Amino acid sequence: MIGKNGSKEISVGERRRVKQTRSLEERLAEQAAKLKDQASKLPAGPQREALLKRARIAETGAHLSDWLASPGLRSPT
Repeated sequence: MIGKNGSKEISVGERRRVKQTRSLEERLAEQAAKLKDQASKLPAGPQREALLKRARIAETGAHLSDWLASPGLRSPT
């Protein structure tokens, strides 16, 4: 369906399909690096800690995804 402004509208129940050009691990690692960079520019405090926590979560997600995709499913180190 075409919307009023000429863009394609998504009806309820449809999902946008996006072909990713980079792996999930790469995207998560990039996000973690950006978050760490943002945190390094802030003074110590709750905002900085929140960014560092999100960076750790992204790194953990990248490691888990990499581990799950590996042959043999070795235990994480």
